[in-house]
Amino acid sequence: MTQQSSPEAPVPVRTVLQMVGGWIAKLGRIWVEGQITELAVRGGTVFLTLRDPVANVSARVTCPRQVYEATLPRPVDGARVVVHVKPDFWVNKGTFAFTALEIRPVGVGELLARLERLKGVLAAEGLFKPERKRRLPFLPGTVGLICGRDSAAERDVVENARRRWPAVRFQVEAVAVQGPYAVGEVIDALKRLDADPEVDVIVITRGGGSLEDLLPFSDEALVRAASACRTPLVSAIGHEQDNPLLDYVADLRASTPTDAAKRVVPDVGEQLALVHQLRDRGRRHIGGWLQREWAWLSAVRTRPALADPIREIERRAEQVTGLRDRARRSLRGALDRAEDGLGHTRARLVTLSPAATLERGYAIVQNESGHVVRLAHDVAPGEALSLRFTDGRVGARAESGDENRPEGPPQPLE
Repeated sequence: MTQQSSPEAPVPVRTVLQMVGGWIAKLGRIWVEGQITELAVRGGTVFLTLRDPVANVSARVTCPRQVYEATLPRPVDGARVVVHVKPDFWVNKGTFAFTALEIRPVGVGELLARLERLKGVLAAEGLFKPERKRRLPFLPGTVGLICGRDSAAERDVVENARRRWPAVRFQVEAVAVQGPYAVGEVIDALKRLDADPEVDVIVITRGGGSLEDLLPFSDEALVRAASACRTPLVSAIGHEQDNPLLDYVADLRASTPTDAAKRVVPDVGEQLALVHQLRDRGRRHIGGWLQREWAWLSAVRTRPALADPIREIERRAEQVTGLRDRARRSLRGALDRAEDGLGHTRARLVTLSPAATLERGYAIVQNESGHVVRLAHDVAPGEALSLRFTDGRVGARAESGDENRPEGPPQPLE
């Protein structure tokens, strides 16, 4: 219910604080989870600072000593716990705090179960899909390195990378890699390196540790920040058997910091050996090609057309001469055969010609109209006739038809 107030009728501070205390008291007892960042024992009371593992917020917790000592194992700085608390608001000081009624450490089994549930949620969102993985640059100009301050992981990455490629440059972001502040510092360093255009690849690394030590690298906020990173990301957390959730969202997982150095930069010795190998291979290929071409050229030079060009011309001339003579013989034979045929045809024509018959003493009788007279009774007495001999014509006139008519049928001319 809203308290009515005005400049003329203000509400006293104690009244407002009492109202705030009443609202907080309505929350009742509740179970909360967090990470202990500060722990101090003073007399019969233990004072804790409980930090949220995702958001950068914390709250004070006042715990009776007997409640603290009843918790086994006893909580220490950095431990994750579940606390049954009662919210309290101290009106006299205007401060808010929790009063712990029971503390339960978060066991390894429960942590693993929570990580599996979170892994399933992130996988369902597609953050671990292989198609999201990006290829690392072949030779990065600057490598962004997120690691602990003066850590062995930093030395492993830097020394092994420079041993492989001395010219590689590093931009190191030293952060806390365990404890309550690790997640926030790693996310901030990741954002700074991702915003730097000179950084070609980012490596997040730390040495081995327990499951609790590596929990920051399975934090949901850090995993989501890594998935939103535009620069290729390499995760090198712990050892081969360690698998924080950051490994699944990174573009490349390295089993150790040394392995990360080998994955990020190439080995100059291996690359030089590869260059020599490719150069020798190219020389052998070109040398073999030149040898094949030279053998082909030598074989072409030994061919008759190039070895003795005049001989080829002479051979072609002989072929032309032979073809010409063959054509002449063929044409001459065809003309001879045609001439013989023509002679035979001419002889047959001469034999069958009426002129030949006339030469044997016969004559052709024609009437005035030019028709050949074949029978004697076809001639009328006094009719003018024309007698054709082999050397010319002679005119005649019929005297009588009946007396000259022969007995029997007419005989054919011989």
